[in-house]
Amino acid sequence: MPRVEYEPKLDFKDVLLRPKRSTLESRADVDLVRELIFRNSKKKYVGIPVIASNMDTVGTFEIAEVLSKKKLFTFIHKRYSVEQRMEFVSRTDSNQDTLSQIGISSGVSDFDFAKLKEICELIPELQYICLDVANGYTEMFVDFIRRVREFPRHTIFAENVVTGEMIEELILSGVDVVKVDLGHGSVCTTLKKTGVGYPQLSAVFECADAAHGLNGHVVSDGRCTNPGDVAKAFGAGADFVMIGGLFAGHDQCGGDTAVKDGQKYNLFYGMVSDTAMKRHEGSVTEYRASEGKTTTLPCRQKLCVTISILLLCKLSLKFKISVTLQGWTTIACTHISANKLKELSKRATFVRVTLQTNEQYTTFKTSPSELQKLNIGTSFIKAFSKLI
Repeated sequence: MPRVEYEPKLDFKDVLLRPKRSTLESRADVDLVRELIFRNSKKKYVGIPVIASNMDTVGTFEIAEVLSKKKLFTFIHKRYSVEQRMEFVSRTDSNQDTLSQIGISSGVSDFDFAKLKEICELIPELQYICLDVANGYTEMFVDFIRRVREFPRHTIFAENVVTGEMIEELILSGVDVVKVDLGHGSVCTTLKKTGVGYPQLSAVFECADAAHGLNGHVVSDGRCTNPGDVAKAFGAGADFVMIGGLFAGHDQCGGDTAVKDGQKYNLFYGMVSDTAMKRHEGSVTEYRASEGKTTTLPCRQKLCVTISILLLCKLSLKFKISVTLQGWTTIACTHISANKLKELSKRATFVRVTLQTNEQYTTFKTSPSELQKLNIGTSFIKAFSKLI
């Protein structure tokens, strides 16, 4: 019979990280690079554990080339052909740092398995596999994982679940890293349309605990609406954080673009939206319903600027002034005295809140032309123009 769990479950918006006395002298003292050994593949990962989502408007070769230079990871979307992948690898073969930060995405049909096997045989440089399925709770998915585990040297990521018992099931079946999410993407409507889900912060707490008990790892995927949410995900125990919407809208994202009133816009949509199904399958099949939405995003500042705002530190812009953007994740670490990213979860204490930010001036924006009237320095105006 139906039952209710009365213990409150929390989302990122429900908490803040409690500040602590710190011995760190500078934000530059924080080390965001992590080294991880995976349970089943036994392979070693070294990098900043932030992943660009395997959506076809985010997980592109162009995104991967930029992110890999900053030691960030990308799962390339599954719509690329084998030939396109081989061409990309041949183009970047001399740069092993790039290839070490890239993974393959695959569906779970027999056709997908055959394609995945061909890619693994033809392109041995690609060592990471992401099994892309909306519902990670099916027996069919577990059986598929066992088939893919036949590739013993590859590290397997699998999505999506939000409860500890299923985390354990997937890891024991051969998965190295499990993606924690159900419907929290910025262009996903699963929660609203199905009524099924789990608040993301509590899901990460519980799933990380289950995974780490088996020497497995988890990715917090979705619900990050701002850089602070990335820090909260790591603080809750996530080993990786996957980002879609925060990386969308850049020139490297691919997809359709349009220009209106001089402003360039990028099309961004969920992978089970009407747009995605019509684009990749020709139509919305009778047994499926749309669980995503489609939107347009104003083309954003350069991708390297977004990365710096999220995580990193120093950046030089074309107009020959040096702009230091202290990445918000490093700032979060300094506030709670974590000199390494891996210490963030050990140092994190969360406090329940009813209000996070002062929204008084969020509806007001000052354009560069208005700043000019205020006689603010030219260098600052140029910098401001690039960043808004």
